[in-house]
Amino acid sequence: MTAERIAIVGVGQTVHKSKRADVNTAELCAEAVEAALADAQLTMKDIDCVILGSFEPADGYSGPDKWIVPEIGAVGKAGFEMQNVGTTGGVVAATGFNMAAAGLFENVLCLAWQKMDEAAGAFGRGGGGANEYWTGQFPMSPITNFARRTYDYMTRSGCTEEHLAMVRVKQDQCAQRNKHAQLKLGLTVEKVMNDFLLAWPIRRLHMCPTTAGSAAIIVCPEKRAKKVTKKPVWVEDWFTCHQGGALTMAEDPQASTLGYACRKIYKRCGITDPKKEIQAWEVYEPASTAELRWMEEVGVAEDYKAWKLFEQGKVGIEKEIPFNPSGGVTATNPIGATPVVRVVEAALQIRGDAEEHQVPGTINRALATAYGGQGENVVFLLKKTL
Repeated sequence: MTAERIAIVGVGQTVHKSKRADVNTAELCAEAVEAALADAQLTMKDIDCVILGSFEPADGYSGPDKWIVPEIGAVGKAGFEMQNVGTTGGVVAATGFNMAAAGLFENVLCLAWQKMDEAAGAFGRGGGGANEYWTGQFPMSPITNFARRTYDYMTRSGCTEEHLAMVRVKQDQCAQRNKHAQLKLGLTVEKVMNDFLLAWPIRRLHMCPTTAGSAAIIVCPEKRAKKVTKKPVWVEDWFTCHQGGALTMAEDPQASTLGYACRKIYKRCGITDPKKEIQAWEVYEPASTAELRWMEEVGVAEDYKAWKLFEQGKVGIEKEIPFNPSGGVTATNPIGATPVVRVVEAALQIRGDAEEHQVPGTINRALATAYGGQGENVVFLLKKTL
């Protein structure tokens, strides 16, 4: 059986905030679903498969699909609930793509969310990262994880704290132009370097916030996609990688499956120069400092040289390398939904619909990723034309 070629025909996301006391989780999800349906000019009656999920511990309850499915009008639809920690939204999207590519369904809805302002556990307290999980008091919290990674990167590359601050300032400049982004702080290099130190060299501003938000996409096989929209975003390839020959962090602090996953996809799609052949990047980075190494892993910079591109002012929306034009994860992080947000943002770039944070020129290809745990990744390659 030959797989169907598939396309994203509708996208939607909420305005992301630290707290959404005005809605419950189901209502938050409905906002993204309604936006995606409106974007595709479809109704829930047209949807015949629903893939949904969140990172449940970050919300403080289990089985939320039981009240979300009725709220979005999906009772009786085929589908799955997916969960895979930080890559949850990544496996939600990948599963939806598989369902559409199999030719089993014509209109597949992929929905992911996180409402961290309601959590009973450590993930949700503090509203902006000021809790025991995010402040590094767990042995392998995100902070201690990325502190170790960043220190190792600095040792190998020669970059300084000032270069790390340049990365965060660039991300904030992008976020200020994105109407959906949560944090828009007007940062300077000095503000970042003088911010509260969590675990050297990670400062509070380097870490992603806790977020309430949801995102959704609608994907269809080729024949159906061409009937639904005049500007489909074609899903050229996707790859889920949770091992792939990478070392563990115990062996190498830079261990990650991102480079491995990208090499797989590039080879399958005939990409030999990703810096030229891909025009926009939405990469899941829980810490701003990770952008340096992960720019190198996706192929836009030489190993341990990405910091020089920031020193030279070459990274930004209107610059040579439009990396995370949405502002990225340090601006907005509804954990389970974050990978779907990356796919939504990449699709908007290809369509030319990203408004104030639109990358200039024609975007023929965009790459989006999901990240979780100690280096798991899901990589998506989107394309303007078949």
